Amino acid sequence: MHLRDLPHTDPGVPDVRTGGTFLRWLCRQQLGGQLRALCWGLVNLGAIASFPLPVGLAVQAVVDRDGGRLGVAAGLIVVLGALIALGSTMLHRASVTNWIGTVARMQQLLARKTTELGSGMTRRVAAGEIAAVSTGDLERIGWFVEALSRFGASVVTVVGVSVALVFYQPQLGVLVVLGVPVLALAVLPLLPPATRRADVQRDKAGRATELASDTVAGLRVLRGIGGEELFLRRYRSASQEVREAAVRSARMWSLISAVQVALPGLLLVAVVWYGTRLALDGSVTVGQLVAVYSAVAFLLFPLQNFEEFAQASSFARPSAKRTARVLAQSRPAGGRTTGHEAPPTGDLHDPVSGLTAPAGRLTAVVCGDPDAAGRLAERLGGHPAQHDEDGADADSPLSVVLGGTPLDDLPRDAARGAVLVQDKDPMLLSGTLGELLDVPASGHVDATKALAAAQCDDVLAALAQASVDDSGDPMRTHITERGRSLSGGQRQRLALARSLVADPEVLVLDEPTSAVDAHTEARIADGLREIRTGRTTVVLTSSPLLLDRAEQVVFLHEGKVVAEATHRELLHSHPTYRAVVTRETDSEPAMSTGTTEETA
Repeated sequence: MHLRDLPHTDPGVPDVRTGGTFLRWLCRQQLGGQLRALCWGLVNLGAIASFPLPVGLAVQAVVDRDGGRLGVAAGLIVVLGALIALGSTMLHRASVTNWIGTVARMQQLLARKTTELGSGMTRRVAAGEIAAVSTGDLERIGWFVEALSRFGASVVTVVGVSVALVFYQPQLGVLVVLGVPVLALAVLPLLPPATRRADVQRDKAGRATELASDTVAGLRVLRGIGGEELFLRRYRSASQEVREAAVRSARMWSLISAVQVALPGLLLVAVVWYGTRLALDGSVTVGQLVAVYSAVAFLLFPLQNFEEFAQASSFARPSAKRTARVLAQSRPAGGRTTGHEAPPTGDLHDPVSGLTAPAGRLTAVVCGDPDAAGRLAERLGGHPAQHDEDGADADSPLSVVLGGTPLDDLPRDAARGAVLVQDKDPMLLSGTLGELLDVPASGHVDATKALAAAQCDDVLAALAQASVDDSGDPMRTHITERGRSLSGGQRQRLALARSLVADPEVLVLDEPTSAVDAHTEARIADGLREIRTGRTTVVLTSSPLLLDRAEQVVFLHEGKVVAEATHRELLHSHPTYRAVVTRETDSEPAMSTGTTEETA
C-alpha cells in the first residue's frame, strides 16, 4: 500500500467479536506492509548486529599490525554503514505507512458506522467513548501496528546474534544465551499492573472528555443559571484525577524502562568481567572480546523494541476492545431488498405505536412525553425500538413500513432517501450558507423557496451584514461550527430550510419551531403546509399553531395511538389531549368551548 492509495477503496468488514480479533484483523489487512517493514527491519538490525565483527577484526588487525585485514575491516564497516542507513530509512517509511494506513482504515470504518447509525450512534454509545475512540484509541492501535514489524525484526535478530555468539566464542556465547531470555522476560510481571493503571487513566480521561463535551454544549444554559463555576469545579476535579492516574501509570512504565536498562547493563558487566579473565588466560583474543562486547552492547537496542512493543500492546488491547464495541453497533437489518428500483411511496406506518401517516398529507403527532416523541422520530427514521423503550419484543425489533415495504428491507441509502428525520436539536456544520444548503435533493425545491418557507428573511439579513466580502451575499457568509454565531431560532429555521431543500418523500420534524416566537411560528406553519403539498410530512409537536394547520392530528398516550382527528375536534372531545396541548393542570377548571377555540 502507498499513501497515494488512501483513502481505501473499501476498508473491509472488521472482525469485532473481541478487541483481540479486531487487532488480528487489522494486522491481516496490513500484511503486505508488515512483511516489507519486517524485511527492512532485518536489513537494518542485521547490519547493526554485524558491526561488531569488522570492529573486532579491525582491533585485532591493529594488534597484529596487519594492514590488509585492517583495510578489509574498513571496507566492511563502510558497507554495513550504508546498509544501516538504507534499512533505517526504509523501515521508518514502511512502519509509518502501516500506521497511517491502519488509522485511515479505522477512520473510514468509524465514518461508515456513524453514517449508518446517524443520530442513533450517541444513543447507543456514550459521547465520551466515541470521542476517546476517534482520537486517542486510533493513535494507540496505530502505534501497535507500527511497532509490530520492528518487534518481529528484533526477535529474529536477537536470536540470530545469540546463536552466532555461541559459534563464534562458545564460552562467552553461552553466558549471553542464558542472560538474554532473562532480560526479555524480566518485565512480564510488571506489565499487568502497568496495564491496569493505564486502563484507569484512560477511563478517567474518557469521563473528563464527556464532562467537557457536556459543559461546552450546555454553556449558554449554564451561564443563564449561573452554573459555570459548579461545572468548572467538577471538570477541575476530573482533570486532577486524570493527572494523578497518569502520574501513577508513568511511574510503572518508568520502572519498566529502568529494568530494561539495568539488567542489560548487568549482563554487559558480567560479559566484560568474564571475558577479561578469559583474555588474561589466553582463551580469547582481544579482538574476540571486543566483538562479543560490541554484540552484547547491540542487544540493548532490540531489547528497547521489546519494551516499546509491550507498552504498545498493553495500550492497544483496551483501545481495540472499545473500538470493536463501537464498530459492533449496527442496524437490526442490513437491507434485504436489492436492485435499483425507486424508493417506495405510500402511507408511513409505525407498528409499535400504531401511528399511520397518510401519503401526501401533513400529519401532526402529539406525545405527552418528549422522550417518547424522540424515540418515535428515531423509529420513523429506520431505527427499530426495543423492549425497554416501547414494549416491543427485544428479540424481534419492529420496523417502520413505508408503502407496504419495511424500511429495514431497504438498502441504507434508499431508506434515507425516502425518509428524512430532522432532530429536535439539528446540527449545522461549519461553512457558507450555500454549502449548508447544498445537500442531496430532488431538485423540486430550490434554496430561495425553502428559506422563504422557513421564514429566514431576518437570518439572511444578518448573514449579509456579517459577510466577509463586499458582495453582501448571505449565501457566501461563513457559518461557525454548530451555528454558534446564530440564535437558537435562527439555527432551527436554517435547519428546516435545509430539510425542505432535500424534499424527501417523507419528512419527519421533531419540534421544528420550539425556539421561535408565535408570529414566526404561524408563518412557518403556513409555509410548511404550502411547500410540502403532495408530500408526506410528520411533525412531532404540541404547538397549537402547527396543530391547527395540520390535516390530521394523532395523539399518543404512553407510546400508543389513542385518538386521531383534527386539532379542533380533539380539543373538544379528548380531555387528555387538551391538557397536553394547553398545559392545563388538574387544579385548573375545564376550559370552555369558546376559550378553547380562542386558544387554538
